[in-house]
Formats: sequence, structure tokens, C-alpha cells
Amino acid sequence: MKNDRPGGFDLAKLLAERGDERYELHSRHLNHQLPRMLRTIGFDKVYERAQGAYFWDTEGNDYLDMLAGFGVMGLGRHHPVVRQALHDVLDASLADLTRFDCQPLPGLLAEKLLSYSPHLERVFFGNSGTEAVETALKFARYATGRPRILYCVHAFHGLTTGSLSVNGEDGFRDGFAPLLPDTAVPLGDLGALRRELARGDVAALIVEPVQGKGVHAAPPGFLREAQELLRRHKALLIADEVQTGLGRTGDFYAYQHEEGVEPDLVCVAKALSGGYVPAGATLGKEWIFKRVYSSMDRVLVHSASFGSNAQAMAAGLAVLAVMEDEQTVANARRTGGLLLERLGALVDRYELLHEVRGRGLMIGIEFGRPSSLKLRSRWTMLQAARKGLFAQMVVVPLLQKHRILTQVSGDHLEVIKLIPPLVIGEAEVDRFVNAFTAVMDDAHSGGGLMWDFGRTLVKQAVANR
Repeated sequence: MKNDRPGGFDLAKLLAERGDERYELHSRHLNHQLPRMLRTIGFDKVYERAQGAYFWDTEGNDYLDMLAGFGVMGLGRHHPVVRQALHDVLDASLADLTRFDCQPLPGLLAEKLLSYSPHLERVFFGNSGTEAVETALKFARYATGRPRILYCVHAFHGLTTGSLSVNGEDGFRDGFAPLLPDTAVPLGDLGALRRELARGDVAALIVEPVQGKGVHAAPPGFLREAQELLRRHKALLIADEVQTGLGRTGDFYAYQHEEGVEPDLVCVAKALSGGYVPAGATLGKEWIFKRVYSSMDRVLVHSASFGSNAQAMAAGLAVLAVMEDEQTVANARRTGGLLLERLGALVDRYELLHEVRGRGLMIGIEFGRPSSLKLRSRWTMLQAARKGLFAQMVVVPLLQKHRILTQVSGDHLEVIKLIPPLVIGEAEVDRFVNAFTAVMDDAHSGGGLMWDFGRTLVKQAVANR
């Protein structure tokens, strides 16, 4: 039988022959702590395929994805429209990334993104969220001629050196100094912002309208009042919408929940990729871009080798088309509201459940100290070993017993964050709430496998010290 494959490389054959080595290969050649961690918490699954909001393992069991690849899979996995767009762009054999021409797809995607952002005029395309943030930081410093960036306590903006400088968690920053000049202010603290701006050296404040770590929304009125303060001091407002943008919170951007907020720079990524080709974008005002690119001599003063590549641009255009056709923003608002309502109703039922909060399909479930003596003693044992262990105790049975993938919202936090694909509906809400209720019932019974696993986590935490 004739083989029409070009060359000798056969991806399907390679995966069939060596796919079972996945954990061993990762242990040997990549981050060796990842497979170790996955085995410790029982997450070392083998997923065979995925579609929409579901995975399937080799036995054909389905798993509900409430993590969406940390928000990358906004449309779920393998959306047929995005897949077709990528087939089409590959089949077109475009003269991509010549570096010295102007291809149509970047302009078309920029035009489409800006149609959702009427107060912004220009776009820079990079390859990731952290690159989008790096671009915003550079542009803000150059446009204002000032060195210092303000960010919020507990913020997460990425892990490259510039974005790490505005990361609000010491655990990520430790050992990587020196970083850029920066200062943290508490989210919502206008007094702290005012004091820092008075020093006259602030280029910008970068802020997540809803913080990914812990799922804390900016207090009502904060973004608008911060914007006024920044303008008064000739500094810029940067909205990091890498996770919250493209419909996640029930509006196209999370800052749009507050009337009158018009950031000078906006960072998006994650869902823009369609889950296939990494893509990031920094949208900004005309005067900022014209100041950075002030002459032909500066035409390449900020660029990205793979930015604006045809595959990423095609994926982004397809994502925005699907969002309009399937009304995913409205679905995030409606389905997220239902999920918040159903979970919120459980707070009074379970003493270990402290609060449910969020916007759209970005929801935080926070656990807290119980009142009954028996549960309180066990809670105290976990907290003494390592804060965040109880939330991990909830995550594990959700996967092991109920085949639902979730994860804690950050290190040392008793918070689970739900960021499912924006295409989920009432059936997925029912499945999650029923499973979560069963796990909470087990936790409050005071016995069973959940607390046995808790003792294992305690031993692991103590050993890691």
C-alpha cells in the first residue's frame, strides 16, 4: 500500500509507540517535580481525548473540566470552527512572517478586537499573557518617561522578569531579584494609591479587575476613582484581562462591569488562542503607540518573532466569530449566575464553607474554620501543617470520585477557583453542584477517605519542610 505521507515523520505512530512513557519522560527531561506532585495527589491520569468541556480516559470515562487550562480553553477543547480555521490557514500556504510585508490577518484581528474596545485604537500582538503584560509595562514607562509601576497585593501578571516585578506573591519573586522598580498597594486602597502617585515617578498602575488568586473583584468604584487619580498625576491605567477578558466574567472585559472605566492599555491572551496557538495582545491608545514608535528608526523597537503569525491570527478571528455566533458572553453571565446562586445557597448548610464569590464563570469557593469542636481540631491540624490543605482535600475527591477537574486558587489559599469553558450549561452546573455537595457531606461527616487523605497531605507537608 502506497504511503502518501511526506518524509518519514509519523506523529500518530510516535504517540502510539511511546505515549505510555509520558510521566517517565517528564520526570527525566522536564520539571521533575510536576509528575511527583501529580502522583502525590492522585492526579496522574492518562487522558486519551477531549472535546468541549470534557476529557475521556483510556477506559472511556468522562471528566468534566472546570479549569479550562487555567482559562485558555474559553471555547472548550477542539471547537470545530477554530479547528477548521487552522486547517484553512495551513492549506492557504501564506507567505507568513516575512517580517517585511503587511499580511491581512493581523490587521483584521486587531480591527475586530478594537471593535470591543472603542476607546482604544491600536494593538500589539505577542505570544502569551506575560508578553502582553511586558509590552504594557514597556509602553507605559516609555510613554510617561517614568520608571515605577504600581500593582496590587496578591496580583498575578506573569512570570517573566518584567511581569514578575508586578507579581504580588513573594513565593514567585524569591530568588529572582533584582526586578523593576515597583510598589504594591492593596486592591481597593485609594489612599495608598494617592500616596504613591504623589511621589511623581509612577508610570502606571496595573490591575486585574478580578484577581485570579483568590478570585477577589476590585471594590465598586475603585477602578473609576483610581483612573481619575492616575490621570491627575499623568500616569496610566493598565487592565490585565489575560484571564478575565473575552467574556469570562459575563462582559467582554471585566473592567466593563464598572461604568466610565477606560484603561489606557489592556492585556488579553489565553482564550484568544482558541486553545491551539499561543496568542497575546496589548491594546492601547493611539498616543502611546505613536510615542513608542515615534520614527522609522524605532519601527522595530518592540517586536516579537512569532507575534502576528497567521495561525494565531486565524485562531483569534475564529474565536471571536464563535463568541458572537454562540453568544458565549451572555452564556457566561447566565450560567455563572446560576452556579453562583446554587453554590451560595450551600454556605449556611456547611460550616466549613466560608464564602462563594465571583463574576460570570470565574468563581471562588472559600473554606474557613468550622465551629464544631471535632471539625475544628482537624482543621487546626491541617492549618498547622500547611495552609491550603483542606481545599486540596476537596479537589482530590472531586476528581477521583466524581471525575471533575478543579484546582486550588493559589498557594497557601483555602480557595478553589472555577474557570470552566464558557460553553458549559445547566447540565454541567448540576453535575458540579451535586458532586460538591457529596464531597461536603463527606467532609462534615468527620470520617471517611477524605480525612484519611488529609493525614497523607499533612505527612507530605511536614516532610517537605
